Amino acid sequence: MSDPVRAVPLLPGEMPSRWRVWRTWLLKTLPGRALVLAALIKAITWPLGLLYRLPGALEAIDMVGSLALLLAGAYGVTRLAVWAKRRLLWRVRRKLILSYIFVGVVPALLVITFFLLAGMILAFNVSSYLVQSRVRNLTDQARFLAQTVQLEAQRTTSPDALMETLERRQASSATRYPFLSIAVVPVSGLTCTVAPAQDARIPRTLPAPLPLRAGPWGHLQPPPTLPKWIGCDGFSGLVAYTAPPHSRDVGQPEQTRLVMRAVALPEVTNPTWAVILDLPMSTTVERRIQDETGIRFDQITTFLATGVTPTVGRAIEDRPVVDDDGPLLSVRQARWVVFLDHVDWPTGEPQSASVRILINTFEIYDHISVVSPLGLGQYHFGQLLLLVLGLVGGLFLVIQCVALVIGFVLARQITGAIHDLFTGTLHVRAGHFGHQIPLRARDQLGELAESFNLMTTEVTTLLGEMAEKGRLEQEMFAARDIQQKLLPTGPLRVTGLAVTAFCEPAREVAGDYYDFLPITDSMLGLLIADVAGKGLAAGLYMAQLKVIVQSLSRLHHQPKQFLAAVNKVVSANLDGKSFITMSYGVIDVKRREMTFARAGHCPLIHVPANQPAGLRKARLLVPNGLVVGLQIDDGSMFENVLQEQTISLEPGDLVVWFTDGISETMNEDYDCFGEQRLAQVVEQYAHLPFDQLRSYILAELRAFAGGADQHDDMTMILMKIEAATPLSPGPAA
Repeated sequence: MSDPVRAVPLLPGEMPSRWRVWRTWLLKTLPGRALVLAALIKAITWPLGLLYRLPGALEAIDMVGSLALLLAGAYGVTRLAVWAKRRLLWRVRRKLILSYIFVGVVPALLVITFFLLAGMILAFNVSSYLVQSRVRNLTDQARFLAQTVQLEAQRTTSPDALMETLERRQASSATRYPFLSIAVVPVSGLTCTVAPAQDARIPRTLPAPLPLRAGPWGHLQPPPTLPKWIGCDGFSGLVAYTAPPHSRDVGQPEQTRLVMRAVALPEVTNPTWAVILDLPMSTTVERRIQDETGIRFDQITTFLATGVTPTVGRAIEDRPVVDDDGPLLSVRQARWVVFLDHVDWPTGEPQSASVRILINTFEIYDHISVVSPLGLGQYHFGQLLLLVLGLVGGLFLVIQCVALVIGFVLARQITGAIHDLFTGTLHVRAGHFGHQIPLRARDQLGELAESFNLMTTEVTTLLGEMAEKGRLEQEMFAARDIQQKLLPTGPLRVTGLAVTAFCEPAREVAGDYYDFLPITDSMLGLLIADVAGKGLAAGLYMAQLKVIVQSLSRLHHQPKQFLAAVNKVVSANLDGKSFITMSYGVIDVKRREMTFARAGHCPLIHVPANQPAGLRKARLLVPNGLVVGLQIDDGSMFENVLQEQTISLEPGDLVVWFTDGISETMNEDYDCFGEQRLAQVVEQYAHLPFDQLRSYILAELRAFAGGADQHDDMTMILMKIEAATPLSPGPAA
């Protein structure tokens, strides 16, 4: 872009300098000369004005210099604005940004500010007041019920009558307040000031040993005594506690619950007993508050002081949870937080809790708008408030219209070139790749049109390459589906034995293989193998291996004989550059024994069940053996090195078979997960069901790998011995 001054004629090969450009503008243009003249005048008159009072003629000259300086400055600002416009608005991206600012950002900020302010005033103040008032009413009701129980209890004369009174009062109140619980506890060391006549009229003790309780008390343990911090006036307020979910689903966090607790004492000088009444914040109570106010309770969080231990209780029921991952809330509803005060029951220290609420704004507005006319004619206060909000909204609408006009003026400079590009895309969509876009300007849009014309000439080649790539990908996915069908599907269940497995390929096709080979009704062969390499070649070897294994498993039932036979067949047919690691075992459920051999494969992990759940120790089973497929000799070395190992199995024993894709999982620092770490994870969660055990193992592997990619196929077989049961004839399930 050129500078906002007149260009200077240059000799051939001569480059302009900024000084020459500015000198030409100052000396050979009218605005430049005016600026120079004004600067000279001010340079003379300003120092003189500091020393002496200027005469009238010099003051007039000084004023002329000031005006000339002002006009020159205005001219310079105008030229600078024109230059800045050319520099800033030349790129399409900048034009679109400015258009978006005036069309979308400015109105959106105004609207958001308006609704935030209105929402803070209406939602926070009104909803907080409604929630706090309803909770305060509930605590007052709890105090009234506690005082009623105290008055009725002090009139009883026998233990049976006292318990009948407590149970009757609890049953009558539980219909309105579910899970209401009552306890009568002993009091010691409390001295109160009462009238002597009243002190003599009220009995000091009850006709039954304390403590007593009525009601479920499913949320907290009933207090055995009255805390020292409660005085003669009793207590009414909130108590918070944490509890696990009622359904006890694995993985769900603890929840904070609230309970309205009230304490009533007899009005005597030295009270020896007190009534404690708990009114838990149940879903019925929350639903009643929602019906009365349009406010729904959600998550509750407590803020405890340093050193305060949260009270732990039990969940009496599951609270409905609002799904945060669902669609956006409607205009009728909004979320807010209300702070409620509660006490730490053992110490009486005040604490705070935040309750996330879901507000039905229209329903709350209906509550607050039904008021008297207040001398404002036929309009209610709520209607006048809506009128004011409508006027403000109209003002914002006018501002938004102005912003739209400004955005349209800026955007129309782009529409011509964009229309040409759009027309070109329509031709391309129809398959007319020879269409050319006319070049209307030599700016960024013009360059974009030229690039579009060059691009259309290459589209045909790219489409052909993409079609070929898509065909190859479809074939790979089809190969993956076929390979998955070669593996056993679903958990295998034999009487006295539970087996499950999973395989997660690193690419579309895996080189890992596992199979369940039934031998008799009480004997089962388990095989896991890993073909060297990954991808399609390993998958083809894996398919060939399945045919070999299925054929030889009917002839050889001993692991060593079976692996030796597999090695002879594979060595004669496998490429000399490849090999297979394999482990094969025969499980005799009736004798509770497992005989297995390992042909260069990963060890087995055995976790005995004759130890406590948290103290189980896993051991690695590593008998000797060479890999399958080495074309060294006629197979004698393979058979000589191969070892069989037999272990006894007890009910609850866990055996884990895996490939090196699991033990050699690497993180971003190229550190391997390792067999020892895998054994520790297995022994920690060996007591869990298979689904949970598998989830924990995979979670540990992903947490260790972090952002690193999976570099090898991951296959695992989980086998657990179950309690002995009579074997039924027929094939294994």
